[in-house]
Amino acid sequence: MPAPCIDSHCHLDVPAFDADREACWQRARQAGVTALVLPAIERRTWQRVRAVAQGYPGVYPAYGLHPVYLQQHRQEDLQDLARWLQAGDAVAVGECGLDGFVPGLAMDAQWTLFSAQLDLAREAGLPVILHARRAVDLVTKALRARPGLQGVVHSFSGSRQQADRLLERGFLLGLGGPVTHPRAQRLRRLAAELPLEGLLVETDAPDQPGAAHRGERNEPAWLPEIIHEIATLRGESPGHVAAVTADNARRLFRLPDTPAA
Repeated sequence: MPAPCIDSHCHLDVPAFDADREACWQRARQAGVTALVLPAIERRTWQRVRAVAQGYPGVYPAYGLHPVYLQQHRQEDLQDLARWLQAGDAVAVGECGLDGFVPGLAMDAQWTLFSAQLDLAREAGLPVILHARRAVDLVTKALRARPGLQGVVHSFSGSRQQADRLLERGFLLGLGGPVTHPRAQRLRRLAAELPLEGLLVETDAPDQPGAAHRGERNEPAWLPEIIHEIATLRGESPGHVAAVTADNARRLFRLPDTPAA
């Protein structure tokens, strides 16, 4: 049987999966993926995320406002998010964060939106799922002002020094498909050298497929390929990497120890 593992970041709710969502979920289960965390990206997707999570055992929702969709967000979305979190089904606030890559996204507006979501997470006692593309230092600055907040920087692509600063704050780092690409040398070194207790594994499906699936729609059933690559880089067994990263995810998101039937 495949080693049980947890996909800590997957967008199974998006339209790319409308035609075969059930089959995709079944393939993931058969591959050993016992749980999926679904972060939302904007207000209008929250209900869809909730519906998918309610429809599939082992799928858990998170609600947030993604920085790349800054133009779609409204001030009242933050008030709605505060109310939405009161329902109690969210395992995290996110996906939220900062993006220094996409042109035209005003950083001051991003910062205001991001800061407000961090504060909502603290008030709700929830971890955060963070996007930090070309903005790791700024994200770390925001976290420094909120000691005790926990979470994960998903699809981490920063330096070893940046990684160490986040790990020192108790944050986890998410690794996915990019680590399987041979040219991603810095990321592969991090996967080999960072403490396994500080890592989560993710697909970010339908985006960021691994090297074996370049140009294809990513899906959670391919998570074991990422785990195998990390295990090879570390000189460890895939089962060990799967078990430790799954434990990390369960602790961070407070997921049940027993996989959903």
